[in-house]
Amino acid sequence: MDHDILALLGDGRSGAAPPPFSIEPAGHSGLTAYRALRHDTFVVRQGLFDRHDLDDRDTDPRTVVLIARSGDGGVLGGVRLGPAHDGPDLGWWTGGRLVVAPGSPPGVGRALVRAACARAELEGALRFDATVQVRNEKMFTRLGWHSVRRVPVAGVDHVLMRWPIGRIAELAAATKRPLGTLLRGITGVQGFLGDDGVPVPGSDLVAACDAIVPSMVERDPEWAGWCSVLVNLNDLAAMGAEPVALLDALGARDASFAARVLSGLRRASTAYGVPVLGGHTQFGVAASLSVTALGRAAHPVPGGGGVAGQRVWLTADLSGRWRPGYTGRQWDSTSGRRTPELRDLLGAVGRARPAAAKDVSMAGLAGTLGMLAEASGCGAVLDVARVPRPAGTSVGDWLTCFPGFAVLTAGAPAPARAAVTAECGELVAGAGVALRWPDGELTPAVAGGVTGLGRAEERT
Repeated sequence: MDHDILALLGDGRSGAAPPPFSIEPAGHSGLTAYRALRHDTFVVRQGLFDRHDLDDRDTDPRTVVLIARSGDGGVLGGVRLGPAHDGPDLGWWTGGRLVVAPGSPPGVGRALVRAACARAELEGALRFDATVQVRNEKMFTRLGWHSVRRVPVAGVDHVLMRWPIGRIAELAAATKRPLGTLLRGITGVQGFLGDDGVPVPGSDLVAACDAIVPSMVERDPEWAGWCSVLVNLNDLAAMGAEPVALLDALGARDASFAARVLSGLRRASTAYGVPVLGGHTQFGVAASLSVTALGRAAHPVPGGGGVAGQRVWLTADLSGRWRPGYTGRQWDSTSGRRTPELRDLLGAVGRARPAAAKDVSMAGLAGTLGMLAEASGCGAVLDVARVPRPAGTSVGDWLTCFPGFAVLTAGAPAPARAAVTAECGELVAGAGVALRWPDGELTPAVAGGVTGLGRAEERT
């Protein structure tokens, strides 16, 4: 198939020189050939194992085997990968039993390793390890892997290596990294720099303003209308503010399209019991939508009120499902909730009054924790195994999606009846966010500050 694509792009040589092999998941016959090749390599020729090299990974139904096939269908090599633990998949995967048949074309091993990395990330892994024979360390290093330490396998020295997965850091950089430079000098209230909302000086009012991505407004106008209310009320909730009213600004190509957006906005306004007092509507323009929310809080909870040593809790509504068309990116836990449940969620931070709080935004759970830590002048560690998540979601998706309603708090939990609350990390000295795994290993998720806005205020 690859050479057919190249031919369509004008590469006249591709038809005469098709790729010498392809990578694919192993079926029954491919798996049998792969295991035979493993036995010949690791048992017969290398003598690493006495009678066979099979283990529990081979019987785990979650294990994935990728094989390389020659043009005539022969198996040239293979590699296996899968979750590192017998229990729930925590997003920690391991690869191993990489084997290539003698006389195979150059590049088979490298292609299998690259394919395994891609498959692990596709499955939502945020940590991918492999134990590698010492002689193969240089090849893995050239492919971008990092050496961790020497480990024994079957009594022989190997190297534990790790594939750097940048999914969390890339999301944070794409959504938040430019803010420090862009906003310098035009925004901020003492102690609330970079917060979800902003206290209005001289009053108990708190204001929040969020826009919906234009492509989402165009693609799914009713859902965009709902989310325009949701995200703004979540911002107020993270500051412990009780919502009072909403204002909207809508751009639409015509009245029919505007009606679809406003139907979603109206439905959310009714569900949350927060009125829309006014706004602005413009016809004959590209789709756009932003909403301003007003709330009241005598003592707003800052996003940067944490200190190193404090524990971190997540309160999240795990009900619902992926929004159709946004699998892995947007979790809908709110559109089926009743008003009392929604208002109870919104009041969680206000009732608990933690030292710091932030609602989980488009930077994802880990990126939002990084924002809370940055504003607090410290770093953070997130315990992956202790993060509550909906059944059937991968760790990679859950830590990088917009989760409907989820709020991180430092210093105290903020429980709600419709949500699950769990202690899942702590603030630490330094900067950035690290993921802590069940074996105690720490892997970097975000290096340094997320937004560049820095500490919200200096403390004495």
